Amino acid sequence: MEPSSSNTGFFQRLPVLENQFHDDVSFQRIAKLFVPASILDKVGPEIEQLGQEVLSQQIFDWITDAEKNQPYLRGSGRDAFGRPKSELVVTEGWRKLQDFGLARGFVAYNYDTNCGPYNRVVQFLRCHLWEASCANTLCPAAMQDGAARLLQRHLSRQGGLTDIERQVLQNAYNHLISRDPANAWTSGQWMTERTGGSDVSQTETVAVYDPYPDSATAPLASAAEKTPLGPWSISGFKWFSSATDSQMTILLARTKPGLGVSAFFAPMRRHNPSLVSITGQKDGGTELNGITIQRLKAKFGTQSLPTAELELKGMRGWMIGEEGKGIQGISTILNITRVHSSVSSMGYLGRSIAVAKAYALVREIGVGKGKRTPLSQHPLHMRTLVNTTVDYHGMMLLDFYTLYILGLDEHLSRPYQASDAAAASATVALSPPPKHFISPLLRVLSSLHKAYICEATIPLVFGCMESLGGVGYLVNSESEYINLARIFRDACVGAIWEGTTDLLSSDTLRALKHSVAGKESLSAMDWFVSDGLKLASSGSVGEKIQSAWDKLRERLEKESQGNLLPEARHITFRIAEVLMAVLYLVDAKVNPGREIDAMCNMYLSKRGFVEVQTGKGGNSFELDLAIVYGSKGVGEKMAKL
Repeated sequence: MEPSSSNTGFFQRLPVLENQFHDDVSFQRIAKLFVPASILDKVGPEIEQLGQEVLSQQIFDWITDAEKNQPYLRGSGRDAFGRPKSELVVTEGWRKLQDFGLARGFVAYNYDTNCGPYNRVVQFLRCHLWEASCANTLCPAAMQDGAARLLQRHLSRQGGLTDIERQVLQNAYNHLISRDPANAWTSGQWMTERTGGSDVSQTETVAVYDPYPDSATAPLASAAEKTPLGPWSISGFKWFSSATDSQMTILLARTKPGLGVSAFFAPMRRHNPSLVSITGQKDGGTELNGITIQRLKAKFGTQSLPTAELELKGMRGWMIGEEGKGIQGISTILNITRVHSSVSSMGYLGRSIAVAKAYALVREIGVGKGKRTPLSQHPLHMRTLVNTTVDYHGMMLLDFYTLYILGLDEHLSRPYQASDAAAASATVALSPPPKHFISPLLRVLSSLHKAYICEATIPLVFGCMESLGGVGYLVNSESEYINLARIFRDACVGAIWEGTTDLLSSDTLRALKHSVAGKESLSAMDWFVSDGLKLASSGSVGEKIQSAWDKLRERLEKESQGNLLPEARHITFRIAEVLMAVLYLVDAKVNPGREIDAMCNMYLSKRGFVEVQTGKGGNSFELDLAIVYGSKGVGEKMAKL
């Protein structure tokens, strides 16, 4: 009997992480439910390839580099002689991951590809696979997406812009939707100040209209592109900037006392013809556009992401939209960044489940009397993964239904293109809402889905980390693909940025209680519940779900907003559960099977829509395996090991 040593004895076999395009059963069901077969046949092979690329060793090496060599200010913000110098340094891994994301068009897809109203669903199916491999580079990409949508809306309007304004905004938009990493821009979104985050009512940043005497000789943001700096001079202090290495930003500032905040576009850098190189050449160059990086934030998670405090002094920018109406403008961005946040949370959870499943196939445990068995053959371990999988699929349904509605809303507002005909003729099993219900539905879903999903995924990701035992608690940078500790830390931010759970629950309640728009949203929700239950032929179960919604609706109609506010989180979450229950029934009806039937029944039981039958063991162990690993179960997975 030989003793073990550092290099001899038992070594745990590494799990094999499979392409989630195939391995994630929920991902496959979502794609079939929300994307017409004709479109899915066309985009599927590229998404499948993407699912393989994001699991490459090169990607994980870049993640490790981005995590270990975190952003910093060169010289702590000063040069060798003490002069202020805000030079941000990011690692090679961060830059490579960002370039990968830009080249693969995770943002550009929605703007340069025409899948009709399904653009957003397809775009975020791609993002879902990338989230856990991107090392937070999709954070600035989310704001890039939001800024692109905002500029797209302004540029599509006839009138309201001068020729120079249109030139500047069009130039920025072209950069935002580019797939060329050398040409593409990401964007900041600067709202948070010391007075508050999502609450911008106390914004202290001030913008003064101070145009240059002659626009023909105005200083340039870019000498190569001949884009001038804006006529507004902006000064203030931004407390939380999560895209400090971006090329532009959208920010809020006050222009007059008593007037609401206004929205502005500003480039991060400007041309300075008087700059001298270190070799003494007077050939000009670029510098920050009136920005000083005060310090970088030290954070619990998202540590690869450069987040900073910024002081603005004379930053030059361009007003976007109407003066004093900046919140309306920024809401366009928030609709986009909030869906990015929820998809990020689901991407983290999907990858965590994938790692937990893979580990269960190779890790053996003792079961008494000298016997050992893989975790995948342990009934309790599998039932725990089943429960996680059931919750995951419910939230995937809610997330992608929101994206489906977002895509419909954007499609209605853009000019018709000849290629729309093919996309319009493609259909999904879900009934699209009547046109007058699309915006009211989105108004509620935008806050509701993010509040629920980003909060609920955190303990589920932790559960996957726990399922690995002690190794799950380790920062496994030497085997980065199973590093669930990193994913858990990063997932926690979802419930905080772009609106905390309480704030978004309050927003949901406010949207439903609005004197005019609230009635429209309630009517739209009525349509969703009744139409979904009708499609699902739900019988007595549907009656209970309908009853649950009717009770919520009655409270919303009869009680004041003030009385409901303490329960806003509970109300928001219960509405989300009603929506997911309807979507579960629809999914089970459209693509039937014993696994989805069992998952649907488990979900409805957990949420109190059907009675839990006591005295019965529930699913068979074989059915649990099929829910977690797919209809072919563990046999095919083990054969590959």
